[in-house]
Amino acid sequence: MNVDQRKSSIAWYRTPVDRATLDALNRRSDVKGLLQTFGHLGLLALTGGAAWYAAGRWAFPVVLLILFAHGTFYAFLLNGFHELCHKSVFRTKALNTIFLYIFSFLGWYNPVMFWASHQEHHKYTLHPPDDMEVLLPVKLTLKHFYKAAILNPWLLIDSLKGVIRLSRGRLQGEWENALFPPAATDARRRLFTWARITLFGHALLIVVSAALGWWMLPVVVTLAPFYGGWLLFLCNNAQHIGLQDDVPDYRLCCRTIILNPFVSFLYWRMNYHTEHHMYAAAPCYNLPKLHQAIKHDLPHCPVGLVETWRVISAILERQKTEPEYAFAPELPAQAGA
Repeated sequence: MNVDQRKSSIAWYRTPVDRATLDALNRRSDVKGLLQTFGHLGLLALTGGAAWYAAGRWAFPVVLLILFAHGTFYAFLLNGFHELCHKSVFRTKALNTIFLYIFSFLGWYNPVMFWASHQEHHKYTLHPPDDMEVLLPVKLTLKHFYKAAILNPWLLIDSLKGVIRLSRGRLQGEWENALFPPAATDARRRLFTWARITLFGHALLIVVSAALGWWMLPVVVTLAPFYGGWLLFLCNNAQHIGLQDDVPDYRLCCRTIILNPFVSFLYWRMNYHTEHHMYAAAPCYNLPKLHQAIKHDLPHCPVGLVETWRVISAILERQKTEPEYAFAPELPAQAGA
């Protein structure tokens, strides 16, 4: 099915926010955007530089620990890429575009593919087949966590195969073909061109690094998305798992969790996921204020990843015997509906 052949728009429930407050929350800032972006990239430069310096000077286990920290922080480029695709980070469009392509290259992400899919995810959240970016129920086990937590060669192989396939101009599966029908020639051209740029750019980086003896450069850039993914796994997989699909209420299909300021910064505040879906134009750095404005109308928000995954684990355990079960968060008595 072509994405243009859609059902009518969903009448989503959104917690009412007065116009003046919402205008302020939707306001983008180059200063705040640069603080978030350079803060994250600076952290990666610090850990990547430390790993480069430590290699050959410090004990090998220390180098591995530094690389593990680097990979942990690097994985969250995915969330920065996500926000930049929303074009909500910077007031200046050029800054948003420049950093979007930087993040896309560093993380092996394709912004053309992602944004085509993600627009549908926001319009039709968990309403298949109109949203096939996230499909419930999700079956996760400790095995999935272990595969992503430390070293993830499976993701490397899948990512490389995907980039090579797109660089050869080949789409795969129902969703990709729905997003990029044959008539979408310009979108297809941009999709395939970015895949070729990514593949050539990382190949060139590896060749130059080998020629100059900079063997750590590919380790801290090209290979960095594929190790240390434990924290991203715990954060990103909490967004929708175990909740309801085919409901017109973001409070029932998205999960907000309360995290400490550092992890929330790394996560580009996507822990405020219900808020992000309700008002997607709000920049990530304004989501904590948006949460304060609407929290009276939200179900209980788990505090920390331990409580979050205790709740999710109980849902997943129940779904083993009741595959159709979906958790229905209890809304506040005074909540709107």
